[in-house]
Amino acid sequence: MKSKTNKYEGIVYSTEFGKVCPKCGNPVTKCICGKRIPGIPNDGIVRISRETKGRKGSGVSIIKGIALDDKDLKKLSKQLKQKCGAGGTVKSGAIEIQGDHRAVLKEELLKLGYTVKLSGG
Repeated sequence: MKSKTNKYEGIVYSTEFGKVCPKCGNPVTKCICGKRIPGIPNDGIVRISRETKGRKGSGVSIIKGIALDDKDLKKLSKQLKQKCGAGGTVKSGAIEIQGDHRAVLKEELLKLGYTVKLSGG
């Protein structure tokens, strides 16, 4: 018999708890899906990469690994966008800035005291 890691796994609705989250298997009131941010390493290094996939050839600079809450991440994003003179957004704990501004972003983040690496191609 297969052991279950979560006692609510496979349950869609329970008369005891109500709706159950399909991703984490917990009752909706105790769901932990929104609290996790996937793909962000916790090694203290900020990584800057360039991505064009799914953007019709237009590149964006993506900054991952900054351990800030959403409010502070948006403030930092605004500051970096102004420095680059470009638009952007914050998605899933990562800052996306339109265009290839990796060198400028690296300099600015180093000034702010972060350990920065350029990742990707």
